[in-house]
Amino acid sequence: MESSKVRQTFLDFFKSKGHQIVPSAPMVVKNDPTLMFINSGMAPFKDLFLGNAPIKYPRVADTQKCLRVSGKHNDLEEVGVDTYHHTLFEMLGNWSFGDYFKKEAITWAWELLTEVYKIDKERLYVTVFEGSTDDGLGFDQEAYDIWKQFIPEERILRGNKKDNFWEMGDTGPCGPCSEIHYDGRSSEDIAKIKGASLVNNDDPQVIEVWNNVFMEFNRKADGSLEKLPAQHVDTGMGFERLVRVLQGKQSNYDTDVFKPILDKIEELSTLDYNPENENEPKNKDQRTINIAMRVIADHIRAISFSIADGQLPSNTGAGYVIRRILRRAIRYGYQSLNLKEPFMYQLVPVLANQMGQAFPELISQRSLIEKVIKEEETSFFRTLEKGIERINAIIIHKSNASSKIVEGKDAFELFDTFGFPLDLTQLIARENNFTIDTDGFNKCMEEQKNRSRQATAIDTSDWVLVEGRKTEEGGRTFVGYKQLESDAKIIQYRKVKAKGKEQYQLVLDKTPFYAESGGQVGDTGFLESANEKIIITDTKKENGIIIHFTDKLPENLSQTFVAKVNAERRLLTENNHSATHLLHAALRKVLGTHVEQKGSLVNDEYLRFDFSHFSKVTDEEIAEIESIVNQKIRENISSDIKEMSIDDARKTGAMALFGEKYGDVVRVVTFDKNYSIELCGGTHVPATGQIGLFKITSESAVAAGIRRIEAITSVKAEAFFTQQTALIHELKTLLKNPKDVLKSVENLVEQNSELQKQIEQMLREKAKGLKIELLTKKQTINGINFIAEKIDLDSADAIKDLSFELRNQIDNLFMVLGAEVKGKPSLSVIISDNLVKDKNLNAGTIVREIAKEIQGNGGGAAFYAVAGGANSQGIAKALEKAKSFLN
Repeated sequence: MESSKVRQTFLDFFKSKGHQIVPSAPMVVKNDPTLMFINSGMAPFKDLFLGNAPIKYPRVADTQKCLRVSGKHNDLEEVGVDTYHHTLFEMLGNWSFGDYFKKEAITWAWELLTEVYKIDKERLYVTVFEGSTDDGLGFDQEAYDIWKQFIPEERILRGNKKDNFWEMGDTGPCGPCSEIHYDGRSSEDIAKIKGASLVNNDDPQVIEVWNNVFMEFNRKADGSLEKLPAQHVDTGMGFERLVRVLQGKQSNYDTDVFKPILDKIEELSTLDYNPENENEPKNKDQRTINIAMRVIADHIRAISFSIADGQLPSNTGAGYVIRRILRRAIRYGYQSLNLKEPFMYQLVPVLANQMGQAFPELISQRSLIEKVIKEEETSFFRTLEKGIERINAIIIHKSNASSKIVEGKDAFELFDTFGFPLDLTQLIARENNFTIDTDGFNKCMEEQKNRSRQATAIDTSDWVLVEGRKTEEGGRTFVGYKQLESDAKIIQYRKVKAKGKEQYQLVLDKTPFYAESGGQVGDTGFLESANEKIIITDTKKENGIIIHFTDKLPENLSQTFVAKVNAERRLLTENNHSATHLLHAALRKVLGTHVEQKGSLVNDEYLRFDFSHFSKVTDEEIAEIESIVNQKIRENISSDIKEMSIDDARKTGAMALFGEKYGDVVRVVTFDKNYSIELCGGTHVPATGQIGLFKITSESAVAAGIRRIEAITSVKAEAFFTQQTALIHELKTLLKNPKDVLKSVENLVEQNSELQKQIEQMLREKAKGLKIELLTKKQTINGINFIAEKIDLDSADAIKDLSFELRNQIDNLFMVLGAEVKGKPSLSVIISDNLVKDKNLNAGTIVREIAKEIQGNGGGAAFYAVAGGANSQGIAKALEKAKSFLN
C-alpha cells in the first residue's frame, strides 16, 4: 500500500466512526511557554484536555506534523543511527474529548490494524499500565479486560510508568496508555525468541506502532496528580512506522516515504545506500555512509516543514534548533559523504513532490525553503573552513610539544563556535597523530549546559484558585476591542520565578488587556481598587488563557477591580499595527504579489515587518512604498472589522499567514476592500488618518529570500522629521548658510578625498625610507633573517604594505614591527611561507603571546598577524620577547 493511501485510509476509517477530520496544526508553537514545537499529536489540543477551551467536536482525527529535538521528548541522537526514530514525523491520531473512552479506542484500533490494514494478528503485542505506587495508581484492569477479547493473554504485557504512563512534559495532561507493538522479524527468528521479551527493549524489528493514551489526570508543578474535568482519549500512530509494517520493510527508510530522498542523496554523493548487513564489522564504512544518508533524509523534512511554517534558522530559540538540525545534516554530508558544497537545498523539490499533496505548504513555499537552506549551507561551509584553519593552527602550535593532545577547551571551542562535532575534530587530530582530551571537552559541555539551564530556568508554581471562584469562569473573555477599562475579578493566580526575579500571573474573569499575539505586544496598565493599584507589566496567552503579569499580588484578591489599559501606549501600538497592513499591501503593489508576511513586531515605538522578497528593496521602491502608505493615511480610510467563518474569509480574498493556526471563526480587518484585507486578531485604528505619518527607517536582509523593514508612525515619525530638519539647519550653519547645501557637502568630500590622497602619498614616501632602514637592521639567526623594530608609521595599512614588500624581498624572513597607530600600540608579525611549514612558526600564535606585553590581544593567519593593546611602554619588551621564538 502506498504511503499516501495509508494516510487517507486512516482518516477515512475514523471519519466513518463519526470523527471530524481536522488539518495539521503548524509545527512551530505560539502562545505556549512550555513548548517550542509540537512534539506529539495531542499538543494542539492541550487546552481542550485541560478544560480551558470549549469543545466543538467531541471526536476528531488528523495527521499532525511533530518535531522531537529538545526537552523531554528528544529523539535527535537516535536519528540515523537506528532505522525508526525521526526528528520530524507524522502522528496519525484519533481523539475523544469527553466522549468515548477505553472500550471504543481499543476496539477501533484493533479493527483498523487487523481488518482494514490486514496486519497479521500473530505479530502484534499490546501493553497495559501496571500501576505506580509513587502516584497511588493501580493496574489498568479495564484496558486488560478489553484486550482479552481480541488477543491471547500471553501477548498482553504489563508496562511500567516509563513506558505506559504518558506525560507531555513535567506538567500538564497525562494518563495511562496502552501500546501496540509489531514483531517484524523473520519467522525463523520468531521461532527462536518470542517477541514478548523484545517489546520496549530497543529491538529494531519489534517496534511500537500505536499508543492509546487515556487522559485522566493533570500533572501539577508539585508532582501531584489531579483529575481532569473529563476523561479523554489521545491516540498516536507513527505514520512512518505504520507504512514500514504495511510495505513489509525492515526499516522506515526503505519505504516510499524516504526512498525518493535517499535516491537523490545517492545521486548527489555518487555513493550507494546499502543497509544490508550494515552492522557487521566488515561493513563499517558502509554503515557510516548509511547513517549519514538517513540523517540527511530525515533532517531535510524537519527543516523544510519548519521554514514552511514560518520558522527561519537563527541564533536563538526555535530558530537555533532548526539551524542546529540543518548543520548536523551538513556535517554528516561533509564528513561521511564528501559533500563539500551546498547540497541540502537540492532535496527540497523531491520532498515537495513526495509530500506536497498532503501538505501543500511545501509546494507554495518551495522557492523560499530552497533559498533559505542554500544560504544557510553556504554560510556554514565558510564556518567549517574557518574551523579547519583553527584546528590546523592548534596542531601546528603543539607540533613541537611533548604532549600530542588537543585540550578539551580547544575541542569545545571548535564545537561551540564552528559547529565541529567531537568526532570530526578527533578525525582531523588522528590524521596528525594527535588525540583529544575528551574529559576536558565533556566538562566544558556540561558547564555550558548548566549555564543554559540556569539562564532559561523558570520555576512555575501551580495555579491557586481564589476562594469561591471556578477555573472555567475566566481567562478567555477579551473586551478590549471596544473598551480600555472594565470591572474585573481575579479567578486564579500563580507565582513564577525566572532569572532570580519573582513575578505573579493573574487570570481575570474578563479583561480589556490585549495579550501578545500576531506580532502585537501585550498591553500594560493597572488593576485599581479603592485602596490599592497593582501595575500590570505585560499580558500574554498560554493555551488560550489570557495571563496578566505583575510584580506583586493585591492584598485582597477576592474584591472587584477596575482593569485599566495604558491608553496612550495602546493607541500608538494600534497606529503601528494598522500601518503594517497598509505597508503589506503597498509592498505587494510595488514589488509584486509574491510578497508574503513572514513575521512582525508591533509596539508603541515602531513596527517591524518581515516579508518574502529575493533582492534588496531599492531607494526608489522605498520612496514609492512610503508614498502609497501616506496616501492611504491621508484618505482616512475607515477600518472595517468583521468576524466570519474561515471559509467566508477566504472568499473575500483575505490574506492568511503560513504557520498561523486559525479557528473556524476569524477576524477580518479591511482598509478599503480593493486595497487591504487580512485575517488579524490585533487591535486597529478606527480610520487610517489617526496614523498621521509613516516613515521607513531601515531595510535589511533577515535570511535568504526574507527582507525586513522597520518604520515609525505618528508622533515618532513627526519627531524624526523634526530632528532631520534641525540637523539640516545645523549643517547649514556649519557651512556658513550656502545656497546649495548639497553642493557644499560634495565640495567638502572632494577636498577631503584629495587631502587623503596626499597623506597616503606622504606615508608611502615615509615607508620607502623605513624599508631601507629596516633592511640594515636584519639579523641572521639560525638561518632565519630576523627583524624586530619599532617604527614611526601611523597607518595600519601602510605597515601591512611595508611588511609584505619586505617579505617578498627577503628570504626566510621573520619580522616583528611595533608602532603607535592612532595613539594605540600595535604589533605585526610576518613570516615567510617556508618558515611556517618547516620551522612551525605561526604568526597568529606569536602575536597573541607577545601582545601580552602591551596588554592586548590579536590574531591572524600563520604567515601574517596583528595585535593591538593599551600599553605603548610594552612595545620594546614585546619585540625582545619575539626573539625567543627563534630558539
